[in-house]
Amino acid sequence: MRAWTRPTVPALPGSAPLPALHDTATAERRPTRVVDGAASLYVCGITPYDATHLGHASTYLAFDTLVRIWLDAGVAVTYAQNTTDVDDPLLERAAATGVDWRDLAASQTDLFRSDMQHLQVLPPDHYVAVTDVVSDVARAAARLLDLGLAYRVDTPGSSEGDDVYFDVRAAERSTSWHLGLESRYDLETMTRFSAERGGDPDRPGKRDPLDPLLWRAARDGEPSWPSALSAGRPGWHIECTVIAQAHLAAPISVNGGGSDLVFPHHEMSAAHGTAMTGEPYADLWAHTGMVAYQGEKMSKSLGNLVKVSELVAAGHDARAVRLAVAGHHYRSDWEWFDGDLEAAEARLDRWVRWASAADDAASDDEPTPLLAALRRALADDLDTPSALAAVDARVASGSAATAVDVDAVQALLGVDLRR
Repeated sequence: MRAWTRPTVPALPGSAPLPALHDTATAERRPTRVVDGAASLYVCGITPYDATHLGHASTYLAFDTLVRIWLDAGVAVTYAQNTTDVDDPLLERAAATGVDWRDLAASQTDLFRSDMQHLQVLPPDHYVAVTDVVSDVARAAARLLDLGLAYRVDTPGSSEGDDVYFDVRAAERSTSWHLGLESRYDLETMTRFSAERGGDPDRPGKRDPLDPLLWRAARDGEPSWPSALSAGRPGWHIECTVIAQAHLAAPISVNGGGSDLVFPHHEMSAAHGTAMTGEPYADLWAHTGMVAYQGEKMSKSLGNLVKVSELVAAGHDARAVRLAVAGHHYRSDWEWFDGDLEAAEARLDRWVRWASAADDAASDDEPTPLLAALRRALADDLDTPSALAAVDARVASGSAATAVDVDAVQALLGVDLRR
């Protein structure tokens, strides 16, 4: 599946230090894993309806910053991302609005691409729809059955076969993965999050309440695909494991997403991946904070969404949207206020006026103090607030911008001040 057009990333003199990130699994700040000059990144994509609100934007801008600092450090990056274009929430929205689920997914994926391009986000090397890997998911579930790490549950609602579940306790006995290893949550918290976040801990016939669905046997009125298991469709977590393993060697350098994916999604993706390869799934787990609006977490269910496309359609500069989001550290929970965009537009105006007077006669083959400051800030757990403050200080100092300074803002912060 196509992603979106790659924005220009100017080459900068010198090179950045390798970034270190906070690892959710160890609660420590750790260097990102680079082997033979290469790193890999998997970031969980959208379920394509109501794309793209600022909670999404915060996540994809954070990992875009990681890719940018890796590239500046001379690292060859392989980046994969999915789009969950068949899943219960999408099907429910399609039914509620009377739109075919395929049309809804396609239109919202197109909107997401447009939003990412407006925000100058670097596209993944592999952008994969779940509907393109259904057969691969079925084969993975069959393999886990053969390994004794999955089982069938009687499914009266299906005339095609039975649902297939992953056996978390068998995986604990047979692999290096253990429940709670990545999330650091206790059993009570995991059970609560499972019920709130797409799991079915009360499903009769399951061996353990936390066992996740690998394959959903076909039901009347639901999309399904033929497979050796039964007609049906993928469960949620296994899709990301299959896509990641098809494109990225284990362990993935960084697996990322919003903090609401820590459990069960990332925990179970790791379980599936470790079970199928015998290797740890990811070296480092990075998660972004939640974004609130009007006093509540921004969410599709509440409808309190601030959408990138609507801000741009109202005439706001997407560069200012990016700056407004970057003013918050990626791991923090924060609230969007309508005045945030006005402040970001004023900042952008100051920066553009400063850049317009750039001293083109200045040397462009040596790092500048601003470039060095940006590299230090971003390599330190993607500290974008400090990076923005460094540009603000340079602008306020009255010192003329150099071509390297302007290139640095574009290459590392994704904000082109020349247009």
